Amino acid sequence: MKRAVKKAAWLGAGGLAFATALAAFQMPFRVYTSMEPYDDIPLPPDYQQKTDWVFARLMYPNNPVGRGGGFRRFGFSDWRQGGTSWTQDYPRADRHFALALRRLSRIQVRSVEQPVNLDDGDDVFNWPWLAVGEMGDWLLTPQQAAKLRDYLLRGGFLYMDDFWGPEEWDRFMVSMTAVFPDRPIVEIGNADAIFHTVYDLSDRYQILGQWALGRGGRGGGMYNRRVAGTKAEWKGIYDDHHRLMVAMTFNSDVGDSWEFADDPDYPDKYSELGIRIGVNYVMYSLTH
Repeated sequence: MKRAVKKAAWLGAGGLAFATALAAFQMPFRVYTSMEPYDDIPLPPDYQQKTDWVFARLMYPNNPVGRGGGFRRFGFSDWRQGGTSWTQDYPRADRHFALALRRLSRIQVRSVEQPVNLDDGDDVFNWPWLAVGEMGDWLLTPQQAAKLRDYLLRGGFLYMDDFWGPEEWDRFMVSMTAVFPDRPIVEIGNADAIFHTVYDLSDRYQILGQWALGRGGRGGGMYNRRVAGTKAEWKGIYDDHHRLMVAMTFNSDVGDSWEFADDPDYPDKYSELGIRIGVNYVMYSLTH
């Protein structure tokens, strides 16, 4: 059986260097319609540059009873064409975080993201880091759940963000239980290396999205329905060697903290913590 995701990392005077084993065929970079109200994000001039690390975003089918289940931009009805919940924060958050990681580390980071569809053969195994948001809206097929489980057990890392309250948690668990029916989701202890790999994240707090701040008509009722009464939770799933395979920011919107990091109306404290979380999680995924 081939080893599809394999990582090597070295820490030394030159900083962090790493290599990943790539499968024979890698899907090309492509851009999809975003669920966000923008479609004019220019491609960076170096977007075709070959690099060692890429921000990969997991695509997924929508849960028809999810919060965004009935929403399609421009009449899109096929999640594989974009415009559905997996594109929340995409691509602006992905590119902002990639730029931050370039500045804050020695990792050679591609300037653009990579959308990853679990149905595209073995392509997922090319991307050791996956991020995904709006987890109350995903609904994986049995085949997709099996592929994701295989990816994680072979050494992949999945970061999950932006789901709130018991209803979204219950919808999220339908697919998460299909991925790992026998592995518990636990609170990540403060002493875990993921909170101290680069930055000391002992002082963590809830990160609100722009939509929850009452600006531009996007807050107010949405805050009361989705955020009120919640608290930030830091959850994960470990493998048999106590390595975190899955890390979750439940009741927080780290994606917005990346997406609006350049917005003077978005509070700095959220972007500061959100970017540090991302940097730590990436470094952890490369060194554990």
